[in-house]
Amino acid sequence: MTDFYDEEQDDEGVSRSQLKRERDELRALGRRLIDLKPAQLAKLNLTDKLLAALEEAPRHTARGALKRHLSFVGKQMPDQDIDAIRAYLDRLDSSSQAHAQHFHQIERWRDRLLTGNAEDQEAFMAAYPQTDRQQLRQLIRQAAKEAAENKPPAASRKIFKLVRETVEQDL
Repeated sequence: MTDFYDEEQDDEGVSRSQLKRERDELRALGRRLIDLKPAQLAKLNLTDKLLAALEEAPRHTARGALKRHLSFVGKQMPDQDIDAIRAYLDRLDSSSQAHAQHFHQIERWRDRLLTGNAEDQEAFMAAYPQTDRQQLRQLIRQAAKEAAENKPPAASRKIFKLVRETVEQDL
């Protein structure tokens, strides 16, 4: 009888344990999606059925109901681009390497813009054409003035915020 089971397992190529691990992973991914805000979910290319399931999840407060609903969400996941979802969630997770790289990229843009170099400004505008050019230049001038007068770097913080919003719009 065990020979029959082994042959069947070899034909399929995937063990039941592996299938269960994959299901659990999709359920955990669905759990992370439930915690996202609607604006963040909109950035992902999710099916309407999955979006409806994610929207309904907070209504399930009982432990058993939430567990069943997470299973339902996990069943909807194979139709999605799992790698894109993982990459997006990693960028949002502050403990992940992807988030750190994304944050450092934003900091590098801010530092380049604070130099006041027109080439760096044009490079940013070319990379992110949706940027409000006038607002960015005004903030750069204001940051230079604050630095010259030894004032707190409020404009620098505003530049960082503007760069972060611009870069994240593009994701």
